Amino acid sequence: MKLTISLQVTLDGVAQANGGNNEDLDPGFTRGGWALPLGDDESVQYILDTWRRPDRFLMGRKTFDMFATFWGARSDDGGFGEAISSKPKYVVSNTLINPAWEQSTVISGDVVAEIREIKAQHVGELLLVGSVRLARWLLDNELVDELNLVQFPVIVGEGERLFPQDGIDIRLELLDSQVFGTGVIGLTYRVAGRPEYA
Repeated sequence: MKLTISLQVTLDGVAQANGGNNEDLDPGFTRGGWALPLGDDESVQYILDTWRRPDRFLMGRKTFDMFATFWGARSDDGGFGEAISSKPKYVVSNTLINPAWEQSTVISGDVVAEIREIKAQHVGELLLVGSVRLARWLLDNELVDELNLVQFPVIVGEGERLFPQDGIDIRLELLDSQVFGTGVIGLTYRVAGRPEYA
């Protein structure tokens, strides 16, 4: 099973609170909601198609709680709620014990070993949505096979970025790119080991 990270990011790499400040649980970030004014029908459909594609989902605790409240209540909407509610979901948490959202399993303890076991036992795609910190952790632990980044043509100048200032180096191979009417770009990369330097 391949593990794909799918996130919406700004040109300066911010992935925090793309839908609005109500998504941000950390106070002080005032520039949330940067994706909504730039979205169009094509880019929204692209993201929805990405959500419909995987066999399983992976999330961190904050994203899981937010999505369970919002998308879990829309399990038959024909859109995002149905796409995520209809599939098995894993949530990484050391505090959550019995998640109420259907088809949800908690991953805790040796998370690296558990995710490797999931990847070995299943076929298809495990998709991480939201969960910026978990995405960085997965990259640092070399568990990611592909990156699907939906890049929005905006620089917000602050906020939590997908890629930290210091981290491991990763070579990527572009698998697919699509440009939408408002300048949003869908980019899919394969994680291809370490880069070479001149």
